[in-house]
Amino acid sequence: MALTAETESRLYRSLRAAAGAAAHLVALGFPTAVAMLARPGSSLFSWHPLLMTLAFSFLMTEALLMFSPETSLLRSFSRKVKVRVHWALQLLALLCAFLGLGIITYNKHLNGKAHFVTWHGLMGLLTVLYAGGQCGGGVLLLYPKLMKNWTLAKLKLYHATSGLVGYLLGCASLMLGMCSLWFTTSVTSISWYLAMLCPLITSLVIMNQVSNAYLYRKRSQH
Repeated sequence: MALTAETESRLYRSLRAAAGAAAHLVALGFPTAVAMLARPGSSLFSWHPLLMTLAFSFLMTEALLMFSPETSLLRSFSRKVKVRVHWALQLLALLCAFLGLGIITYNKHLNGKAHFVTWHGLMGLLTVLYAGGQCGGGVLLLYPKLMKNWTLAKLKLYHATSGLVGYLLGCASLMLGMCSLWFTTSVTSISWYLAMLCPLITSLVIMNQVSNAYLYRKRSQH
């Protein structure tokens, strides 16, 4: 029996809501698991995995889910409030990322190790620099008059697109970190594969959210 358009729409919204709920759980659960594994304070290095997972798994994920019509934790609030919370979460994520980068750089210096010679190190550096640029670009949305030849709608579209790229870079950096000697020594077997699924799940949810926002904006223009 064929599903009606209304039933399909309701089913689709339910699936998006379930995926968003899973993303919230993963966003919080993954940094928690890493914190238990790294035991922050046990060494200088122990702060690096915690800060990076907080930045790119928890804070940045929640900042982007803020605008989801199905799974935002502030659905009943105005867009103005959501934008402010988004900004606060993104700035906290950037702060954690820069601290995490600084700590691992200093730790390598203390141990006489080379800097940024692995794919994880290079991707991490690129991701943190990109995140800094993305936050700087977000200022244009607060002061759109600075870009006189660009409409606010176009600025929002480019900011969302470039933000998605930055988020995917962060997820890729986390996944490369899980291929490091420290992580593979501590996490083995099925647990390692489950850990790798965490950034995959959140990235798929965020990509779906951004693509739906783009399609909605296209339909509203016609």
